[in-house]
Amino acid sequence: MRQPTTTRSPQSTFLTPGTLVLCGMIAAAVIWRLLVHFSAGELPWNFTPVEAMALFGGAYFADRKLAIAAPLLALFAADCVIGLYGWMMLVVYGCVALTAFAGFALRGRVRILNTALAAIGSATGFYLVTNFFVWLGGTMYPHTGAGLMACYIAGWPFYQYGSLPGTLLWTALLFGGFALLGRRWAVLRLTTAH
Repeated sequence: MRQPTTTRSPQSTFLTPGTLVLCGMIAAAVIWRLLVHFSAGELPWNFTPVEAMALFGGAYFADRKLAIAAPLLALFAADCVIGLYGWMMLVVYGCVALTAFAGFALRGRVRILNTALAAIGSATGFYLVTNFFVWLGGTMYPHTGAGLMACYIAGWPFYQYGSLPGTLLWTALLFGGFALLGRRWAVLRLTTAH
């Protein structure tokens, strides 16, 4: 006797707990990034969850493409409101994608120290790479060693008060919050990579 087959509707496969968490993360990242931009300096520049979101997605989302796409989508959605910034967008988006790859290295090894080091490394890498390309592709700084150092010095406050503490804080909130939610709802653990 043939067993009846059950089919899932496309809606039920889309509205999973993992998808809802992903959509919530994207929405929160977009809203926070817009708040930082339009607060006219009331909030530190670069104090956004985008790098932390990429790290988190790389560590936990079973679908690696989604882990990379989610923070890039959040970044792009906010950029559509804030304004696009030419070729430098490729550098920024590339750094965010590389952060998701750092998250891939955390899969199955999410511990406080590993995660903190990955967050520090991601924020530092973002600072070093983006400032290097500002110097290399721009006209604001002379193309000399002194010009490069001046560019890094000018970018230091954005790193010191923005991207480094922001990435650390948002990483703690995302990873810690998800761990707490996973204890409460086991289904969240099942939708992530191990």
